[in-house]
Amino acid sequence: MEEQDIRKIQAALKETKAITIVFHFNPDGDAVGSALALYHYFKDEGYDVSVISPNPFPDFLQWMPGAESIIVAQENLTEARKRIKAADMLFVVDMNAPHRAGQDLQNSLLKSTAFKVLIDHHVQPEINCDVMYSTHLTTSASELVYNFLYLYLAPGKPVTREIADCLYVGIITDTGSMSYTCDFPESYTVLRRLIEAGVNGEEIHRRVYDNYTESRMKLLGLALSQRMTVLPEYGASYMYLTKKDLTENGFQIGDTEGFVNYGLSMKTVHYTAFFTERDNRIRVSFRSKGIVDVNLFARKYFEGGGHANAAGAFYHGTMEDAIAHFLNAVRETAELQQ
Repeated sequence: MEEQDIRKIQAALKETKAITIVFHFNPDGDAVGSALALYHYFKDEGYDVSVISPNPFPDFLQWMPGAESIIVAQENLTEARKRIKAADMLFVVDMNAPHRAGQDLQNSLLKSTAFKVLIDHHVQPEINCDVMYSTHLTTSASELVYNFLYLYLAPGKPVTREIADCLYVGIITDTGSMSYTCDFPESYTVLRRLIEAGVNGEEIHRRVYDNYTESRMKLLGLALSQRMTVLPEYGASYMYLTKKDLTENGFQIGDTEGFVNYGLSMKTVHYTAFFTERDNRIRVSFRSKGIVDVNLFARKYFEGGGHANAAGAFYHGTMEDAIAHFLNAVRETAELQQ
């Protein structure tokens, strides 16, 4: 982060009373963790701080310190828009484009006259902010928030236990417990400092990964046993769940988080996709290992994007069409590589 950017933020903070923090639709541990870390820091500094989630976040993240204060836009849109409009400073975390906050909040973000700060680790940001702290050479937005707060904004300031817990959740969930996107020495220095601040890694792991619903386990079993297809000739695989599958098994927000990663567990699979049917579109998640860049794949074929090994998109059409489109893209990719 540039020194001039820190000076701009410090100057803006002197004129700031209200801070609002917004993250992406269908939030994960990194979105919630990075936002809540900022929430606790600035609340402790005496600011009026709000956190806006576009839609409900998973049950296994609701234990996090400060989670009860998050305003869910789908449940209270008037208040969410009010907090964005009233903000003197607006933090956009873990998303690289306004539309990722969902249709309900996109215009509010674009119209906001607040001093805007982006903290994000996705490639090719498509949002205009006064300060943009953006790099994909990190584990997570949560690691960038740690750097922002404790390396740049307030070097030497002690990390509170609440903030440490939030950042730790963000880092471990966005790296599969440090199993991918984790080859950065600095990341382990950050983790050490979070542990020193009081993080209990075993307890957090249980709260995040041993806190699933019965519906999640049923859906996972269905996806693996009846909805998975392996394409060994292409080194690819995919799984899907229809809206009927979700309804019949009592789907709750967050139940399918991480399902896409199971495809990569097979030694013959280098990239995989997971399709879930929503009311008016198909959500598609992509994952890869090795040199396969699913960010480029998602951008080229699905108007999506993300990281080299983790990306997402939406397909407007039927499940059958979405899968057919994916299969055509897989075949074309293989032909281009020959």
